Amino acid sequence: MSERHKIRDHGLERRIFLTRLKLGGFFIILLMGIIVLRLMYLQVSQHDYYSTKSDSYRISVQPVPPTRGRIYDRNGLLLADNRPNYTLTVVRENARDFDKSLKLLSELVVLSEEDVDELKGVMRQNRVPFSAIPVRYGLTEEEVATISVNLFRLPGMRVTAQLERFYPQGEAVAHVVGYVGRIAEGDLVGLDEVNYRGTERIGKAGVEKFYEDVLHGKVGYETVEKNARGQILQVLERIDPIPGQDIVLNIDWQLQQAANKALGDYRGAVVAIDTKTGGVLAMVSKPSFDPNLFVNGISRKDYAALQDPVATPLYNRAIARYSPGSTLKPFIGLAALELGIRTREHSIADPGFYRLSGDSHVYHDWTWWTNKSGHGTVDLAKAIYQSCDTYFFDLATDMDIDQMHDFLRHVGFGRNTAADIPQATAGLLPSRQWKKQELGKPWYSGETLNSSIGQGYTMASPLQLATATSVLANKGKWHTPSLLKRIGRENEDIIFASTMPDLILKNHDDWDFIGEAMVGVVHRQGGYRDSGTAYPYIAMNNPPPYIMAGKSGTAQVVGMPADFDKQNTELPEKYRDHALFISYAPANAPEIALAVFVEHGVGGSGVAGPIARQILDAWLLRESPQLVANER
Repeated sequence: MSERHKIRDHGLERRIFLTRLKLGGFFIILLMGIIVLRLMYLQVSQHDYYSTKSDSYRISVQPVPPTRGRIYDRNGLLLADNRPNYTLTVVRENARDFDKSLKLLSELVVLSEEDVDELKGVMRQNRVPFSAIPVRYGLTEEEVATISVNLFRLPGMRVTAQLERFYPQGEAVAHVVGYVGRIAEGDLVGLDEVNYRGTERIGKAGVEKFYEDVLHGKVGYETVEKNARGQILQVLERIDPIPGQDIVLNIDWQLQQAANKALGDYRGAVVAIDTKTGGVLAMVSKPSFDPNLFVNGISRKDYAALQDPVATPLYNRAIARYSPGSTLKPFIGLAALELGIRTREHSIADPGFYRLSGDSHVYHDWTWWTNKSGHGTVDLAKAIYQSCDTYFFDLATDMDIDQMHDFLRHVGFGRNTAADIPQATAGLLPSRQWKKQELGKPWYSGETLNSSIGQGYTMASPLQLATATSVLANKGKWHTPSLLKRIGRENEDIIFASTMPDLILKNHDDWDFIGEAMVGVVHRQGGYRDSGTAYPYIAMNNPPPYIMAGKSGTAQVVGMPADFDKQNTELPEKYRDHALFISYAPANAPEIALAVFVEHGVGGSGVAGPIARQILDAWLLRESPQLVANER
């Protein structure tokens, strides 16, 4: 029988088919089981995870930055405000092709190359994920409209309305209030990143920096729903931010303005202190700068203009250190009385110069350049009101530099005693130990002579001089200098605890004696035969309607040879003496103490003295123009 006519075994084929069918069914059931188990795993076991992940594409939590607290002067005038501003921002994670978007944006609004470079640098920084990065501040309404209709072509970008810091008084209070600026990478060190999410600016200088924690506030949050393009559809939940607290300063705007006006075109500084509280009533440094330039990031051109090596407008002269010159003499004289080194009656014959025993070097009195005859017979009072260097040279031969150092520290020299001005210099109060440690050299007697008239190594800031003058006016009573008056406009004033003990003298009347001598600097005293150094410039032709105590100072910038003709030689400005003046008034019931510094102003009495008079007039006569001088 041929193969083709062979009988087929249908039973075998049926068994093979059934076997294959069972195997196929088994594998189908197995695969279905795996799928069911996987679905159960995804939808049941991992429900929370994938539900949250899904929502993250649709729902996100965005920070809501708090409104920064405002800054006021003591009378309620705004020194730092917040004003509305439209800003274009970008979320880096949502910006798919940022370079392409940036190119398109440059066609819609003006973006300088500097702006673009800075923005690219910020985009590369390690920042909080999904945080908004500012692209362009201060958009006009026309720019807002143009960008808004093109937002679908600018993924990750958004126009927001926010409050921007603004300083309405500009340059006049720049060194006091300081300014805010964009948060830089260096600012992130030690910063609470959670509380600063969404915040673009931080205090960089002055009060803005010191009271950052008070002014900033607490961040809030919004839970928002977005579409596939990242555009916000609705706000699902909101936790409002807590605004920063307003603060009120001791600064008096009218006095600040008067001090600015009195300084005029001079480079210099003024610090005025309330003798009853220690509050800083005015702190001026000129030249100054516009703090508004820094709010949104200062341009290279504007910053370069502030780098003038002579004007140095960013340099705060009110807290920088200079030789105090003869303004130190009342404190040296007080130390001599307290230590028993001199009596009030002790006098010397002043020939106009001084020479240490066994030393050929001649120490000239300031009158030597115009009058080589000296001051005649000089006691301590006359040495102060006529600023006789020779008397203090003679005094210094009996006063050790360490005695001088220890006493002057009691009135605030050699340390920063301010409560909220940490950047203020501590000055320099030399001693034997200081020179040995810092310079590796011994102390010489001639250096004590220089220190006795506020020259040599001795350095102090206008703030320190005003503080020490306040202690003098209060007869040893200490009040800590402070800018802050209160936190919150309606709260009580803050009184800072004094970090310095009151200075109690063995003879309390010595305060009055030194005060009388300082009055003699300005006014023609009945008991004194000669007028003081500042009398011709302040009180001779137009006496103030109050009694003013003061002391002039002229700090040498460079030494002059003995044969130098000061009257007929024109010095370049950079070699001219600095002019200083300290004062408090009214003398018998002090309300205000101040220090004036004029860079290269030459004459303390003739230049700095009249400036001090203008400032005192502005404070003491503004409410009582008919104030009558106190009878003495």
